Amino acid sequence: MKEIKNIIRQFDQTPPEEKLALATVVRVEGSSYRRMGARMLVSENGNWVGGISGGCLEGDALKRSRMAILKGKASAITYDTTIDDDHQIGVGLGCNGVIDVLFTPVDRSRADNQIELLKRITGGPRKISKLVKVTRSENSDLLGELLEFTGSESLQILKEEGVNIDELAQAVRSLDKSKNIHLSDELSLFVEVLPPAYHLILLGHQYDLYPLLRQTIELGWDITVVAPENKVSPMEGVNLMTPEVFDSIEFDDYTAVVLMSHSLHTDKENLRKLSKKKPKYIGMLGPRVRSERIWAELAEEGDAIPADLMQNIYAPVGLEIGANTPDEIALSLLAEVKGVFALKQIAHLRDKAQPIHERDEPMTFK
Repeated sequence: MKEIKNIIRQFDQTPPEEKLALATVVRVEGSSYRRMGARMLVSENGNWVGGISGGCLEGDALKRSRMAILKGKASAITYDTTIDDDHQIGVGLGCNGVIDVLFTPVDRSRADNQIELLKRITGGPRKISKLVKVTRSENSDLLGELLEFTGSESLQILKEEGVNIDELAQAVRSLDKSKNIHLSDELSLFVEVLPPAYHLILLGHQYDLYPLLRQTIELGWDITVVAPENKVSPMEGVNLMTPEVFDSIEFDDYTAVVLMSHSLHTDKENLRKLSKKKPKYIGMLGPRVRSERIWAELAEEGDAIPADLMQNIYAPVGLEIGANTPDEIALSLLAEVKGVFALKQIAHLRDKAQPIHERDEPMTFK
């Protein structure tokens, strides 16, 4: 999502008279540094933002993007790093993969051009969006077309190509991850499932908040800090809210919450509120014994944490990477959030039976 935001920012800052093209990775077979959906916005003067590889293919992509601008037509190219051919771009990179990239000129006269569409999606309500891009077509005017899927009505442009729109809509609706759809030898689509940016809600205001904010901003996630007024220094990209309006915060499947007030009572009351919200991730800063005390007190007060919510609580918070400083703990925490939402098997500190840190035993000389 950060890459998309950077592309939108570059688009808005580019003079209207300067022409642009968008390069998009639409298919990956085998190994590749970037995956499907990676983007690169190129201007006719050679400026670009984003990327389609680790820097290996950008030079050729820059030339092809400027060619798309010059011709005013979309084109597709396959970079095959699995073959031994001196004339093949990408040979010797060691990636051992096949990458299809679509180069599409950006038509500023269209209110629904690719960038304006991305802008509307990222600036609207938090939801999972599905984008349908035509990656192969005998109709040159159709190649590179980008549609936001909202149902059968949003795919009508494909009806003239002999596509059964209702069947296609059903297939797109069923997807939970990005995928290519081959309708015929002449027509292929790339359906990109685009979730909203992760939303990190931090409940606290002590000094260890700031390394976490800086790293989260760098990742391009949405951030909300809930703290008493005037306790947190304003930072660009950070939404500040007071505890009194906590109930107005919207939670979804991409929302993570961290209890980090350093006050046992405050964290306990916040966890009590979160029991009704049931976010997918709740991190509790501090040792396990502290969290266990909070859970026990809530149970004694008649507000025991439901079993299904307990599975979403990570205490101690973070991954076992040997983190000691606030910056390292922030890295450990954010890596855990990413792993949880990506459904990856990772080494959580909450699963560690021993103390987080080794106990310091003094040396004894006899």
